[in-house]
Amino acid sequence: MSKHGRILVAMSGGIDSSVAAVMLHEQGYEVVGMTMKTWDYASSGGTKKETGCCSLDSINDARNVAVQLGFPHYILDIREEFGDYVINHFTGEYLEGRTPNPCVLCNTHIKWDALLRRADKLDCEFIATGHYANIREENERFVISKGVDTWKDQSYVLWGVSQESLSRTKLPLGHLTKSTIREMATERGFMDLVNKSESYEICFVPDNDYRGFLKRRVEGLEESVRGGNFVDINGKVLGKHEGYPFYTIGQRKGLGIALGFPAFVTEIRKETNEVVLGRDVDLERNGMIVGQLNLQKYAQIEQPLESVTKVRYKDAGTPAVISQEGGKITALFHEPVSGIAPGQAAVFYEGNDVVGGGWIMKSFKQESTSGIHALNLV
Repeated sequence: MSKHGRILVAMSGGIDSSVAAVMLHEQGYEVVGMTMKTWDYASSGGTKKETGCCSLDSINDARNVAVQLGFPHYILDIREEFGDYVINHFTGEYLEGRTPNPCVLCNTHIKWDALLRRADKLDCEFIATGHYANIREENERFVISKGVDTWKDQSYVLWGVSQESLSRTKLPLGHLTKSTIREMATERGFMDLVNKSESYEICFVPDNDYRGFLKRRVEGLEESVRGGNFVDINGKVLGKHEGYPFYTIGQRKGLGIALGFPAFVTEIRKETNEVVLGRDVDLERNGMIVGQLNLQKYAQIEQPLESVTKVRYKDAGTPAVISQEGGKITALFHEPVSGIAPGQAAVFYEGNDVVGGGWIMKSFKQESTSGIHALNLV
């Protein structure tokens, strides 16, 4: 009988999830390892060598840790549900002129649900991952809070995890730094993990060429959208582009057009196949509307709340007042924010705690941030 019970650990084959499994094993949990196969690289049509969490090498690395420590390890094939949900959403968002965030979607809607279902079948009370974040309880609610390693903190990608899922989740690495994790792996003889490079690409776009992926995935896409216009913020035609799905808000490189000044994508208009270009100042917005919410710290935001709001993973965050009305939050920033992209996740913080998050629907400009009504929606 184990000291703390039986726990299912998601093991990608990387150093973080491996050390998480080691820590829980040493703490007295009965560990069961599980590696999820989410994508078949051969079907992506890319040119880069197979790497990352779904590769055979990564699966073997996870299994080797389990063998050395003497706990069982399973491979879970979720390629079908991953493809149906995450990849279809990814392509669909670009076709709608938005910029998707598949990693957040996968974490919160695929991996957690898949792990909990298998945990029940394997009689595991808890699941665990190698994310750099913490979970704490306040007012009978489970709250994600930032990890102590500010550079590696992954609280942003966990805003969508439900209360029920959080109640059964352990995050062993939240109070540690990456350097400490490397030291722990070295002390235990896992040098292959210490020397292993980390992958930051989208797992199903290993060559980092999302345009090529879309062209291969959506039959006839290139022909149907080619020849649209680049326009300025006043509608003046500046030139031709390759098709609106192949551009993202804030993009500067790869536009294929010279205007005599640094130009950025400031808006994407699906209906007219237009891509709006402007200067960096034209990217600035002081508010946005966020939908498809998942709240963690509070069940409902009853009154306007001061928060620090992040609009992308590595965003430092900007102070804002957030107000909830039904299933939407309006965020009014205290200073302009550049490059807010519909389709990305917005996460609201109170101190280190995740108040909640959602998907950015629209951003806007307005002269005053004293009210909550959006002007010039884009």
